[in-house]
Amino acid sequence: MRRVWIVVLLCALAAQARAATYYVIVAGLGGEPDYDQRFTAAAKDLERIFTAEGPAVHAYTLTGGQATAAELRATMGTVAGEAKADDSFALILIGHGSYDGVEYKFNLVGPDMTAAEIAVLCDRIAAKRQLVVDTTSASGGAVQAFEKPGRAVIAATKSGTEKNATVFARYWVEALQDPSTDTDKSDSINAMEAFNYATRKTAAFYDSQKRLATEHAVFNDTGAGEPVREAGNGQGRLLASFTLLRLGTSQQAANDPAKRTLVEKKEDLEQKIDTLKYQKAAMDPADYKKQLTDALVELAKVQEELDK
Repeated sequence: MRRVWIVVLLCALAAQARAATYYVIVAGLGGEPDYDQRFTAAAKDLERIFTAEGPAVHAYTLTGGQATAAELRATMGTVAGEAKADDSFALILIGHGSYDGVEYKFNLVGPDMTAAEIAVLCDRIAAKRQLVVDTTSASGGAVQAFEKPGRAVIAATKSGTEKNATVFARYWVEALQDPSTDTDKSDSINAMEAFNYATRKTAAFYDSQKRLATEHAVFNDTGAGEPVREAGNGQGRLLASFTLLRLGTSQQAANDPAKRTLVEKKEDLEQKIDTLKYQKAAMDPADYKKQLTDALVELAKVQEELDK
């Protein structure tokens, strides 16, 4: 009996270990008090939202005088030393960026950092599922440098030539506080849903101000090629499977050791279903129907267990 309990305990600890998500949130140099306050507030809001998820979330936030290249390298090094291959990692850049036609730079206190330099730091992190959200001006010029299989990249602008200050970060934060972002009613908010919400709200902002939009958010999660503005043709799968926030009973279950494994199984099944939908055109119809039905039945069983 003692051996059985030891095995159960070890399994529970292993389940907890593999569920970690690491966030590095950086509010870069504002250049003036209004921007400094705005960027810092957004970063701290994100830290609060993510850490409320429970002990499986590790958030590192750099603001004000800490937002330096040296501190960012040190923080990314800390995550590289802790994160495992089965963990998830997200880097969120808030602030101003610049692009000289060749190279993008993220504006920090002191020397700036190029997208290529930051990408190298991301490469050293073992987590196979990664997300980079660059909400800065000119961030479209950084997408190519960040691209890598297993890493989804979101930029607030479609190119490096959209150089005006952006409002995308404001609505990215808002997306994680508005339950309506959960459009698939999964009791969670994924990166694709947050992108769609922030993009829609950003466009509405410019319309309401009767201003020509100077930012058009894009993403790429296939690891190569040109960024896009909408999901399709393989784009959007990784974003849709990257859970940023759990809501209501889903969050409670994720923080309950007895149900955490079920939550992970539910998310795996939802990811499988999303993948099947994207692959439908290339599959045998009968095989597609069978795999989808099996996955939906299994998902219903897992949900029933979670609801008990």
